[in-house]
Amino acid sequence: MIDLALIWVGIIGLGVLIYVVMDGFDLGIGILFPFIPDRQERDVMMNTVAPVWDGNETWMVLGGAGLFAAFPLVYSTVLSALYLPIIFMVVALIFRGVAFEFRFKATRTKYLWDQAFIWGSILSSFFQGVILGAYIQGIQTTAGIYSGGVWDWFTPFSLFTGLGVVVMYATLGCGWLILKTEARLQDIMYTLMPKLLITLMIIFAAVSIYTPITHPEIAQRWFALPNLIYFSPVPILVVLFSGLILHACKQRHEVKPFVYTLALVFLAFTGFVISLWPNIIPPSVSIWQAAAPESSLKFTLVGAAILIPIIIAYTFLSYWVFRDKVRIGDEGYH
Repeated sequence: MIDLALIWVGIIGLGVLIYVVMDGFDLGIGILFPFIPDRQERDVMMNTVAPVWDGNETWMVLGGAGLFAAFPLVYSTVLSALYLPIIFMVVALIFRGVAFEFRFKATRTKYLWDQAFIWGSILSSFFQGVILGAYIQGIQTTAGIYSGGVWDWFTPFSLFTGLGVVVMYATLGCGWLILKTEARLQDIMYTLMPKLLITLMIIFAAVSIYTPITHPEIAQRWFALPNLIYFSPVPILVVLFSGLILHACKQRHEVKPFVYTLALVFLAFTGFVISLWPNIIPPSVSIWQAAAPESSLKFTLVGAAILIPIIIAYTFLSYWVFRDKVRIGDEGYH
């Protein structure tokens, strides 16, 4: 018999992973804005993602809609627990989205829209990390209903994971700009990448040490067989790909730094899945306990089977059409 709940977990997980990758380098560009004071170079940075940035948000919508359709218990519980950071994230994304359009039209107030773009990118990334950290910590429920406090999400661990996501997105953005730009701007990114990567590795190490110490149930999953066998390659591969990124930057490769950074993001995602599996509301509600009735899963799966290939097709097409480098003086999307 086909496990529909498992299929839906795969769909939602894929949507989240694609969103983190695509909107990650997108947000990373805004995080890197303060390092590039030149106005023309900032225009180039924005033009590398201007044709595709709003399409990247589709994957967040897909993840949220899939959660509502397939796991309504998770949707209601997680949104109740993380209402404030989600609202803060959405407000930051709104400011950032408006800044995308208004910055190219403004003259006297351009610096204000630069700040809106910078802080919208930083804060939306930060609160995504806070949401991730609070989710890993676990959500207190009673009979399937959230029973914690308004500020349960506000902990040192969630704030630290917020910082980690900001650095990870900045690293992704740096790899993207190496791929899509040239001349002085690309040189700056080659210089920044090793510094961002070392910072990211320190954060990865700190989270990897702190998480099993403070969460015995996660430590049990990490170090119990056969999970230990599955999980042990992850830190080795993280070190390997970090070394490859540093080498690629030294050799001034254009494609490899971005591709290897994508591999790091994927490894971080697999570590997250291994840590929580099979719970979808940590620490105790499993995928199958939280799933919608089978009839609902079947009905919504038909819609997903139609829509997801269309989304993938137009996403691929938009990236293919705008695949070339962006240079100073290009008219760009605007």
